[in-house]
Amino acid sequence: MSKKTESSSKPINLPEAKTLLSIYRGMMRIRLVDERMMLHQRQGRIGFYGSCTGQEATPVAVAEALEKQDWIFPGLREGAAMLHRGFPLVPYLAQVFGNSIDPTKGRQMPSHQADRSVNQVSWSSVIGTQLSQAVGAAMAAQHKGDKTVVVGFCGDGATSSAEFHMAMNFAGVYKPPVVLVCQNNQWAISVPADKQTASETIAIKARAYGFPGIRIDGNDAVAVYKTTKEAVDRARRGGGPTFIESLTYRIGAHSSSDDPSRYRDPKEVEKWVKRDPIEHLRKVLRESGLLSESADAKLKAELQDQIARAVTEAEAAGPPALETMFQDVYETDTPALIAQREEYARTVIPFGHVKPPTNH
Repeated sequence: MSKKTESSSKPINLPEAKTLLSIYRGMMRIRLVDERMMLHQRQGRIGFYGSCTGQEATPVAVAEALEKQDWIFPGLREGAAMLHRGFPLVPYLAQVFGNSIDPTKGRQMPSHQADRSVNQVSWSSVIGTQLSQAVGAAMAAQHKGDKTVVVGFCGDGATSSAEFHMAMNFAGVYKPPVVLVCQNNQWAISVPADKQTASETIAIKARAYGFPGIRIDGNDAVAVYKTTKEAVDRARRGGGPTFIESLTYRIGAHSSSDDPSRYRDPKEVEKWVKRDPIEHLRKVLRESGLLSESADAKLKAELQDQIARAVTEAEAAGPPALETMFQDVYETDTPALIAQREEYARTVIPFGHVKPPTNH
């Protein structure tokens, strides 16, 4: 159930070179964004953040393998896929602040970015639910006969949920165009992967549901991209689902609310730091003559400047207007919602202060 990763010494033709440089840029960007936002959280400028440090290869390389019409049902660490598919950085960061330029109007907790413009669905934080939703969306695409492929992400912890098994069963029975990707980062908050399952791998679980399961080196962006591209192309041709276990590691905390030193051996972290996915891809690009040291430094400086300006703009925005609470509740406003909005208009004065009741 394993898949060999690509050798960094393999010659790279021009189309693939463009792809790899695109992936590298996307990985560098989210690494720098995460560093900046974790610092902001420690300074009290935002309330919560979940980084994907050490796991950048999987969300970015998977996004690179998709076409514009494809959909993503993410977990906590796949926001980078949105950016890679063209979502602007300022509103992406505004979601973390939950302010007036946040596309989700401040209604979601930070690091739960979503937007229809890039076909990325909101995650509810209920573990595993996005998987059955992804399979259902893929079944709808299958029913309509279009060429959309749906990707559903999860972590190793979610594979113990009922939703995981339900999604896998429906995927196996109905063969919709779905690719399910498990980022096995070794820890579901404080529970290690070896306490999550007795299976030799997580990928092998797909065999019981009747479709291919592949384990790959999730810190090798080339392997992630090529494996995902093959699975997506197969699904688009009507070949059915694929389950990919991307073996990686969460270098940092589960979130800004977590202290991994309480349950994790620092020596384990040191071992995985040496397998940094960005360093791995940088080596591939350097050995292939695609990225000089000066070009790499220039890219990092460009991204840092872009991020600094975007953070300044996003942080400067005020809170969402109170009346936005009535927007995007139903496709068509219900009588109750209309009545509530009218009452709001009658009783609320500027700056959100409620008029005192009239004495009778």
